[in-house]
Amino acid sequence: MSTTATPSGVPEQGVSEVGVQDGVSGVPGQRASAPDDDVPRYAPQWLQLREPADAAARAPELLDPLRIRLANRPGRGGDLVIHDLGCGTGSMGRWLAPRLDGAQHWILHDRDPYLLHFATVGAPHAAADGSRVTVTTQRGDIGRLTADALTGASLVTASALLDVLTREEIDRLAAACAGAGVPALLTLSVVGRVEFTPSDPLDAEFAEAFNAHQRRGELLGPDAITAACEAFDRHGATVRVHPSPWRLGADEADLTAEWLRGWVGAAVEERPALAARAESYLQSRLAACAAGELHVWVHHSDVLALPQSTGGAA
Repeated sequence: MSTTATPSGVPEQGVSEVGVQDGVSGVPGQRASAPDDDVPRYAPQWLQLREPADAAARAPELLDPLRIRLANRPGRGGDLVIHDLGCGTGSMGRWLAPRLDGAQHWILHDRDPYLLHFATVGAPHAAADGSRVTVTTQRGDIGRLTADALTGASLVTASALLDVLTREEIDRLAAACAGAGVPALLTLSVVGRVEFTPSDPLDAEFAEAFNAHQRRGELLGPDAITAACEAFDRHGATVRVHPSPWRLGADEADLTAEWLRGWVGAAVEERPALAARAESYLQSRLAACAAGELHVWVHHSDVLALPQSTGGAA
C-alpha cells in the first residue's frame, strides 16, 4: 500500500486500535499520521494479517501473458529487474518471485523506512526455477515516477495501490511504463463492492459511505481501475483486467474482524450521521464473525498492462 515515512519516536498503532471510536482514520490498517503529514500510513501488523488473503485473491490468470512478455523482452539474457511500488512489507515479491523463472532483482519502493525494513527481512530468495532473487530498497514518492527511473526495468508491480492514487498519479504511472516499454502488474484494487452472507439491511448504506470516503480529496478509490485502464490504453498498452476478490470466511475471522472495524470506522468518518447505528451494526457483525457464521467477499480487480515495447525494457 501507499505509505509515508514514520517520524522517529512516533509509536506504531496496532490494527486493533483502528475502529469507530478511536478518533483516527477508520480505513482498514491505517495508523495515525504525524501532525505535518496527511498521507496515509499503514501498520505492518495489518499488512501481515492480510497477506494470506491477498495471496489467495491475486489473479494467476494474468501470469501466463506476463511470462510470455518477459520471455520475449529485449536483452532477456540478464536478470529480471522488477520495481515494486508501495511495497509495504513486501508481500507482492513473496507471492510473485516464486512464480517467475529466472534470476530476479527487486527494487522495493516505499516512503516508510520502517516498512522497507520488514520487506527486506522477509524478501524471497529463489525464483520458480531456483534462480537467485536479490532486493534493494528505494525510499521516495512513487507518485512522481518517470520513464527515466524505469530505465533497465523488466516489470513494474504494485498491490493495493491504485485506489489510493489520484488520476494525475495514475496517468503519470501509465506514461512512465509506456515511455520505458515496461509491463505493469497492478493487483488488488478495490472496486466498491462488498457482499455479506448473511446480509443486513444496513450493508449497502455503510458500503456507500465507505466508497465515498475512499474518494475523499482527489483520491480515486473504487474508480481507480477504470482510470488506470483508460490511462494505459491512451498510451498504447494492451490492458487485461481480472477479478481478485477476498473470500473471507471462518478461517479468516481475525482479518475479517479488523477489516470490519476499519470499514465501519471509515464510513462513520465520512458520514457521522451513521454513528448512532454503527455500534450495534458492528457488534452484530463481529459476533457473527466470531461464531464463524459470517462470510464476506471484498471485491478487487487486478490489471496487467503490456505497453508497446520501445527497447527500454531490460
